[in-house]
Amino acid sequence: MKENFESNRKLRLASYNIRKAKGLDGRHDPGRVVDILAGINADIVAIQEADFRWRGSPAALSPDMIAERSDYSVVQVTPENDSIGWHGNAILVRHDLQVIDVKKLALSGLEPRGALRIDLDIGGNLTVIATHLGLTRYHRQRQLAEIRADVAPELGSTVIMGDFNEWSQKRGLDALTPDFAVYSPGKSFHSAMPVAALDRFALSNDIDLLDAGVVETRASLRASDHLPIWGDVAINGG
Repeated sequence: MKENFESNRKLRLASYNIRKAKGLDGRHDPGRVVDILAGINADIVAIQEADFRWRGSPAALSPDMIAERSDYSVVQVTPENDSIGWHGNAILVRHDLQVIDVKKLALSGLEPRGALRIDLDIGGNLTVIATHLGLTRYHRQRQLAEIRADVAPELGSTVIMGDFNEWSQKRGLDALTPDFAVYSPGKSFHSAMPVAALDRFALSNDIDLLDAGVVETRASLRASDHLPIWGDVAINGG
């Protein structure tokens, strides 16, 4: 059974498609990405394109660098290789947060896609799912339905965040209703000229969005083709 939260527990969330740390200036610069993430000062971060697609899926960001240059730890997913994620999805958490379970979700589609689920004890149970959805709406809808089905038997306080790849503000996300509200903090793609709000948060009905935005700094405008998003939330129950 889900435990109740302290009244209005507040957290900062962030999500960033880092494009394997290769910037628009052609530089592979993981340190720049880590510094951007450290500056957001989030409690939980979802990263997309965190691993290369070579044999063994080596990480684009070093866990040691993350530990040295930020207050985050990488949630360990695949200790048998050099990856820090699952299908490119990785999650960072602030050092004082307790992760109690990690689960890899395989999602259907024409191309390999997945989601990474963690459960945390933060004075109550919180489920966080990081994902990078497919390029076609048909497959995105199926993938969201599969994610929704995974949390359905025990739906409590739940966050789904990542690169949803959905250009429409009104269509394509109905698989999450009525149990989630979906928010796009702003236009996050393409960083050279932001025109689309592809990066989003989906929050269960007991989580309120207090404030949110897109990180537009000199570094973030160059570090990837996406801009990071952040959101401050209050969790009202469990």
